[in-house]
Amino acid sequence: MIDKVDEFNSYRAKMNDKILSENNKVLKRIFNLDTNAFTEGALDKRTKELLGLVASLVLRCDDCVKYHLESSHRSGVKREEVMETLSIGTLIGGTIVIPHLRRAFEYWEALEGSEN
Repeated sequence: MIDKVDEFNSYRAKMNDKILSENNKVLKRIFNLDTNAFTEGALDKRTKELLGLVASLVLRCDDCVKYHLESSHRSGVKREEVMETLSIGTLIGGTIVIPHLRRAFEYWEALEGSEN
């Protein structure tokens, strides 16, 4: 399952590099805003990542869900916290979110597997 994590990160890094190599201020500023929004502030980074995870699940963005799962994992978020966060996102998003929940659960397991 570690391949799933490596594959996602490799593709994301490659495409972000290509996008950011363009001379486009709007895209660069959006990427910068996204990065800065998830830094420590009135809310800690862990809380912001979990909020991002809920929003991403509700909006049904699998790439965003993976990103926030991985950031949460790096921030020391525990499995129980992620599962509770995913349950809230599924409650708010409704049953249409369940396929994304399955993929999120699978990706979290891959992240946990990368610890070993």
